[in-house]
Amino acid sequence: MSSSPSPLSRLLPFIAAAAGVGFLSLMDAFMKEAALATGTYTATVLRSLFGAAIIAPFFLAQRKGWPSRDVMKLHVERGIISAIMALSFFYALTKLPLAEAIAISFIAPLIALYFARVLLGEEIQPKAIFASILGFIGTLVIVGGRLGRGEMTDDVMLGLGALIFSALLYAYNFVVIRKQSQVAGPVEVATFHSGVGGLVLLLFAPLLGTTPQMDALWAIAAAGALTVVGAMAIAWAYARAEAQALVPIEYTGFLWASLFGWAFFREPVTVPTIAGTALIVTGCWIATRKPRERIAATAS
Repeated sequence: MSSSPSPLSRLLPFIAAAAGVGFLSLMDAFMKEAALATGTYTATVLRSLFGAAIIAPFFLAQRKGWPSRDVMKLHVERGIISAIMALSFFYALTKLPLAEAIAISFIAPLIALYFARVLLGEEIQPKAIFASILGFIGTLVIVGGRLGRGEMTDDVMLGLGALIFSALLYAYNFVVIRKQSQVAGPVEVATFHSGVGGLVLLLFAPLLGTTPQMDALWAIAAAGALTVVGAMAIAWAYARAEAQALVPIEYTGFLWASLFGWAFFREPVTVPTIAGTALIVTGCWIATRKPRERIAATAS
């Protein structure tokens, strides 16, 4: 009779996903700083190339050989999606406050639940739907409290448009991550995520490239390293838990964004932020709970 997994082992994928989101949120802060200093395109392409340079030696040291054709197609697909998604998202960060941008982007996990159903065949559990809706309501409380005080300028409208476009790509990206993590290890996933994305972005260099500012390179290098660590943590988590269960963990990104937004750009934490955060955390807690019937089954 096989023993049931321990509570810690069941929670590890959620812990890894939350840590990965934290690393990527810190990366967003560095990238906003770099994009404002040296331009969105230049900062984005250099981030991918730095990330590839950091992780590639670890991939080569594994000596596993080149991925199969089917696996490589997934790497290329995610690389293309991620390149365009990142470029539009980092452009939005130059037009919107960091915490608000992260909050609005939470429409992506909600959409991803239904992508997972249609494209992966995952059964959507009622608690997953409820948890995601609860988290989404939390973001609406936050956005309503913060954006309601600002003016809808042309720059804000451009930022919102870019953010919504990026969120749609991000939702589909969840599905690709799930497929990718089933056939490739975290190091391989992170290597091709940065490498393919960087090569795709280089195609636009003649049109969008600018000379990078030297004082922005350290922030871009840090962002590249955080991208690698975050991508590996999330890939590890998605290989061990269903997408619909991990999706609500994305909402913890606002907790990180609030912290880094204050530390980097002095964005205040308001009462709506606290209220929305409470809803988000509650949703994540619901998502990580094990159903009682499954507990009874494993105990018998």
